[in-house]
Amino acid sequence: MPSPSILDTQSEHLACDIERLFNRCFAASQLTQLVGGCLEPLYRPAADGGLHTIFYSHDYFASALHEIAHWCVAGRLRRQQEDYGYWYAPDGRSQSQQDEFERVEVKPQALEWLFSAACGFRFRVSADNLALCCGPSEAFKANIVGQVHQYLAQEIPPRARQFCDSLADYYGGDYRRRHQYHLEALR
Repeated sequence: MPSPSILDTQSEHLACDIERLFNRCFAASQLTQLVGGCLEPLYRPAADGGLHTIFYSHDYFASALHEIAHWCVAGRLRRQQEDYGYWYAPDGRSQSQQDEFERVEVKPQALEWLFSAACGFRFRVSADNLALCCGPSEAFKANIVGQVHQYLAQEIPPRARQFCDSLADYYGGDYRRRHQYHLEALR
C-alpha cells in the first residue's frame, strides 16, 4: 500500500484506483459507476436499466474525488436528474454567481477534503472561476473547515463514510483526525 505521508505522488494516486474502489463500493448497491477520461465532469442517471454514471475529467485524481463528493451530497431525487438538476455557470461567473457557487460547494468540497485525507492526497479548495482572478474567498475556506468539523462531530453521510473507509483501507490515510482540518492547511 502507498504511504499516506506522501502527497500528490502521481504513481501512488491513480484515478483508475479510485474508479475501482468506487465501483466496488457502489456499482451493485447503488447501481452507480465512476468513469474517467471525459473532457468535462457530468452525472448521468441510468437509462434503460443501466447504471447511473459519474463522469470525471480526464484521469485527474482530484476530479474523481470531487465528482464522487457531489454524488454523496445529492439525495435520491437529485440522483434521478442529469447533473443532479443543478445549474452550472462556467468560468467567467459574476461575483454574485461566484457567491452562490461557493455557497453550494461547501458540502461537496468538505467531503472531498475528507476523501483526500483518507488517501493521503493534498486537498485544494476550488473556486473554479479563473476569470474572476480572486481564488476561493476566506469565508468559503472557513465554511469548508466548519463543515468538515460538523461532519466529524455529527455524522458523515453514509455513502461518503463508506467511501472514506474504503479509501482509508486502501491508502492507509486517517480522515478522522480533526486537528488536520484548519484554515492554514488550505493555504
